[in-house]
Amino acid sequence: MTSTRSLATALLSLSAATVLALTGAGAATAAPGASDDNKNPSVTSAVLNAAGAADYWTPERMQSALPGDTLAGKALERGNRSSAAIVEKGKPSSTKGTKGTTTTATAQSEQPVSHIGKVFFTLGGANYVCSGNAVSSTNGSTVATAGHCVNEGPGAYATNFIFAPAYENGATPYGKWSARALYAPSQWVSAGDMTYDTGFAVVNRNAQNQTLTSVVGGSGVAFNQARGLTYKSYGYPAAAPFNGETLKSCTGKASNDPNNPQFNTQGIPCDMTGGSSGGPWFIQTSSSTGAAGIQNSINSYGYNRSAVMYGPYWGSVIQSTYASAAKS
Repeated sequence: MTSTRSLATALLSLSAATVLALTGAGAATAAPGASDDNKNPSVTSAVLNAAGAADYWTPERMQSALPGDTLAGKALERGNRSSAAIVEKGKPSSTKGTKGTTTTATAQSEQPVSHIGKVFFTLGGANYVCSGNAVSSTNGSTVATAGHCVNEGPGAYATNFIFAPAYENGATPYGKWSARALYAPSQWVSAGDMTYDTGFAVVNRNAQNQTLTSVVGGSGVAFNQARGLTYKSYGYPAAAPFNGETLKSCTGKASNDPNNPQFNTQGIPCDMTGGSSGGPWFIQTSSSTGAAGIQNSINSYGYNRSAVMYGPYWGSVIQSTYASAAKS
């Protein structure tokens, strides 16, 4: 989230504009040019002491964890990279389609998906919750989430980080997978640049010495795709009117952020709130494949008066971050 809605309902305020802002303009369909993602790919990482992380996350701590979108707002304020003047407040429930029709942005309820779950972590002495997704990788242990869910941007890396796949109503049917390392683009870690708000966690094997994706499966990933694609996003929104206990989804065609075009992000109609940060965006999904699509972004931020969720463009920088995590 960013100087936009931070994925919480009232999310970010202004410079943190954590709210989604959707316009009726159509999204560009041409493949991105070099200027879309021409920063030098550079990755930073942190090795974590995972001892006791799973035990730390008692049901009480999971219930009381704060939605991680507030961290995106803080990053925006520190980096001062948002166009605060146009950030709006309030919260509508629908957006206008390109032909003047009204499209509801209400998140839909979903059954648990084995490879999508919640991530819990500690930053600055407080406990937070975001969403995440297991992705295919060489190590079989990589989870994709938002950059602000692994590092303050700029600032410290998270501790006590775990992934709870298929979480529902407090149940963690596949266990709590503690992270041994966290990865994020240098542009996020050094400056909180919302353009690169994506992070990856590498989790430990379970007590049976199994890797994460051998147990829950994992999504394929795609980078440097055309803009304006149709996405299905998933997450665990925790801020009102949601409670973070069940999986939700939104589907829509992506269009560029007109408020902060420097972020190079795209948005889809969606009213998910804080806690959904880091949830996956899939392309190539259908009613028959469900969440079996290919991941191509994450829930990042929104604007208060707009039911639109924005996600970063996954170009060469985020691809390099993924590659480093996936082979570690």
